Amino acid sequence: MTKEDEKVIPVRVALRCRPLVPKEINEGCQCCLTFVSGEPQVIVGNDKAFTYDYVFDPSTEQEEVFNTAVSQLLLGLFRGYNATVLAYGQTGSGKTFSMGGTYTSEQENESTVGVIPRVIRRIFQEKSKCADCEFLLSVSYLEIVGLTEKEVFTAHEMVGCLELGNSARTVGSTAMNAASSRSHAIFTISLEQRRKGDKSEIMVSKLHLVDLAGSERQKKTKAEGDRLKEGISINRGLLSLGNVISALGDESKKGTFVPYRDSKLTRLLQDSLGGNSHTLMIACVSPADSNIEETINTLRYADRARKIKNKPVLNVDPRAVEMKRLKQQVQELQVMLLHARGGVAPVLTGYGLFI
Repeated sequence: MTKEDEKVIPVRVALRCRPLVPKEINEGCQCCLTFVSGEPQVIVGNDKAFTYDYVFDPSTEQEEVFNTAVSQLLLGLFRGYNATVLAYGQTGSGKTFSMGGTYTSEQENESTVGVIPRVIRRIFQEKSKCADCEFLLSVSYLEIVGLTEKEVFTAHEMVGCLELGNSARTVGSTAMNAASSRSHAIFTISLEQRRKGDKSEIMVSKLHLVDLAGSERQKKTKAEGDRLKEGISINRGLLSLGNVISALGDESKKGTFVPYRDSKLTRLLQDSLGGNSHTLMIACVSPADSNIEETINTLRYADRARKIKNKPVLNVDPRAVEMKRLKQQVQELQVMLLHARGGVAPVLTGYGLFI
């Protein structure tokens, strides 16, 4: 293991604020956020300031978010490192828009597409540049808890899997969002790569693209019946996620038990938070003063996440590493025997060295 593999890397956080929506404008809502020019900082009201790795104000386009905060993770993916992009925020704050969770192939050339379709496009662009490597790509789309995994060969096939998953995703109307995502969705791309003609080194890296269901107070959504039950389940999973983030990000809790097993969501994200991954959280917020309580909760949540330390390592198949080591050892022994015999090369048979 190299020194690079031993690095401790904090979770990066990108704050993204959407514009005021017509409903908020009609209700007379005012913007409660101030963005500090030239600094990755936001001020809530008149006094509460939060600083992150990136801060994107309401005027920021999708392409800038991707190029600034996400694209570097893909370079690591091709080098053999796991990565995660995790969108968090209240219902209606722009998580699914940012992630591109409703994308279809008909939107391919639109500037408004989010992270996932841009990731797909970039992966196949990078793949085409590596003429000396062989790749095996597969994708899975998990809606807590159903899962389908499929091997893919083209960007079109990968987008088809995304469309199929999106069409099956649970969506419902609440008072905060007419098409609210009522489940957590994880789109995972697995990339296996090896040098052509060399089976001694195989790297398998994974990219998790996570669109969480909205955090919310039940009285804000005015949910009833099944919607209320969904909201309770969603908040339970997010509470477990919050407990994991607190256990990992709070210095006073360092070394304490991390409750990964408290929910399916936290078990699935165990490597992404405190484990083997380069992780980016996109914290999405509303600028409306009517949502100030939810916005502050999201900002605090993201602030804790930024204190989490991950330990990403190069994902090389250990069997391939051992094979490479043995092959090198055989070559060294051949050289030693060559010198010992005065320059006469030994014969390599199927059973080893014959002298």
